[in-house]
Amino acid sequence: MARRKKGLPINGILLLDKQAGFSSNSSLQKAKRLFNAQKAGHTGSLDPLATGMLPICFGEATKISAFLLESDKCYQTTVQLGKTTTTADAEGDILQEREIPELNQEKIQHVLQQFTGNISQIPPMYSALKKDGTPLYKLARKGETVERKARQVTIHELKLINFTANSLTLDVKCSKGTYIRSLVEDIGEALDCGAYVKTLRRTAVSPFEAYEMFNFHQLDAMQEMASLDECLLPIDAGLKHWKPITISNKDADYFKMGRTIKVDLQNSDKNLRVYAENGAFLGIGYIKHPYSLAPKRIIQ
Repeated sequence: MARRKKGLPINGILLLDKQAGFSSNSSLQKAKRLFNAQKAGHTGSLDPLATGMLPICFGEATKISAFLLESDKCYQTTVQLGKTTTTADAEGDILQEREIPELNQEKIQHVLQQFTGNISQIPPMYSALKKDGTPLYKLARKGETVERKARQVTIHELKLINFTANSLTLDVKCSKGTYIRSLVEDIGEALDCGAYVKTLRRTAVSPFEAYEMFNFHQLDAMQEMASLDECLLPIDAGLKHWKPITISNKDADYFKMGRTIKVDLQNSDKNLRVYAENGAFLGIGYIKHPYSLAPKRIIQ
């Protein structure tokens, strides 16, 4: 006999404003309990020190979470100059203190330009990447350091918002896989003084730039008013940057059974949002052969 699932079949996307001091997983579990949801997953971890947007997918929305991992991200970070730490952020122990050269906007901008566009960076030891199945951060806590391969990432925008004699405030728009801590360390070295991340906030995850985030204080208040559902975005909100295609209600039944559908589209090199004539979102499809739409993810 199948085990009965606990919780409610909640479907949708919550844009959680994660608070500092909590891991992404603990924030996910708290949100899952708050909504009493059967199933939930987040799309891209934030360090405990970081705050900001953590998209949480409930129920059927977990089927698109892998696609959201590919999204560009936006951050604002405060950079502490003149010091380096074991974790490259404010949670680590101080490794070194160095004199900070006199800075001006022109000098800072010149350095920032070096880190704009396609760049190579080495992931930090304090990361969730694995070596022989063991997360690097666990090895780092034991005092171990292992070789990490450099990876290519893209910094779409790197803006100087403000600076003082010993700090910078930066806005960063970057590709998936970018480590802001590594970026900040590299900027610190380029400025010849070292640096670490003092604060970090993720301001947006594509394509959710225009949507509102909710913190747990707001969610607790909305739970008391029985209006939590108002915080959830529809599943297809996470795919708004993809081209939509509409099929007949009859073909929609076949699509939901996993069958290939004839459509008036010869080719497409991208995934498509698939809708029925009645407006129901059916899932993700792709052109398998000319004029043939095949399902990739079916939303029930």
